[in-house]
Amino acid sequence: MVVLFVTGMSGAGRSTAANILEDDGWYVADNVPPSLISSMVEMVGNADPSVSKLALVVRASAPGLANELEGLRDGLERGGIVTKLLYLDATDQALVRRFEQVRRRHPLQGRETLVEGIARERAILAPIKNVADLVVETSALTVAKLRDVVEGAYPNTGNRLSIAVQSFGFKYGLPIDSDLVADVRFLPNPYWVDELREHNGLEAPVRDYVLGQDDAPSFLDHYTALIGIVGRGYLREGKRYMTISVGCTGGKHRSVAISEELARRLRERTAADGSAHYDVRVLHRDLGRE
Repeated sequence: MVVLFVTGMSGAGRSTAANILEDDGWYVADNVPPSLISSMVEMVGNADPSVSKLALVVRASAPGLANELEGLRDGLERGGIVTKLLYLDATDQALVRRFEQVRRRHPLQGRETLVEGIARERAILAPIKNVADLVVETSALTVAKLRDVVEGAYPNTGNRLSIAVQSFGFKYGLPIDSDLVADVRFLPNPYWVDELREHNGLEAPVRDYVLGQDDAPSFLDHYTALIGIVGRGYLREGKRYMTISVGCTGGKHRSVAISEELARRLRERTAADGSAHYDVRVLHRDLGRE
């Protein structure tokens, strides 16, 4: 297991960095008291041995934090656990601006000014910053740039995009969580074929009828290619999830068959193309609703 301590100045991007790590497959825990960290690492390791990357967000609390954190790292490493320390920093001007934008008090401000709270936190964290494996200055960084820095330092093996392909019926409404919507009502409807009406797109007769239509292969070819273009953009912009909604009239025949075939092609693309890494699952929202 690798345990990454994420710390630094309040307002410098600790939570953003934690979200980036979580998107990249790290198990993340925020604001864990230092006294509970050893127990938590042991508990996570025992509960789920598959967890190999654990990120812990540590916030400044008391002047003795640096010594406490050093002792924690020593103890974990003696137990065979690799530890790393990521420190997020920003100028006082940037921190003041960010706190004023969100209209929140600094956690160490108390009855004093915001600047005094920032100064108190800097004093507590200075020894920790000096021993950090990586210090990231975020004053001029966008979220996208911060993602590039964090993922560059702690690579996401696989860089995968999770894709949900869901069929639906337009007569029941458009799914509100759709990123892309494909309308397959241009294909002939098996509902009007007597021997297919009571079957659905998961069954071979309906599947073969839908996929056997003249325009179905061309549509699937072009739409799979489109998803490849959009997927690369999603990963580049730091988005790790995509929902593709495929709709027909009732969500029973055409949309089900096309969703299953589209998912199959995306999985096949993952296996054949090293540049495409998709985790694909299929949902049928309205199947059985009629």
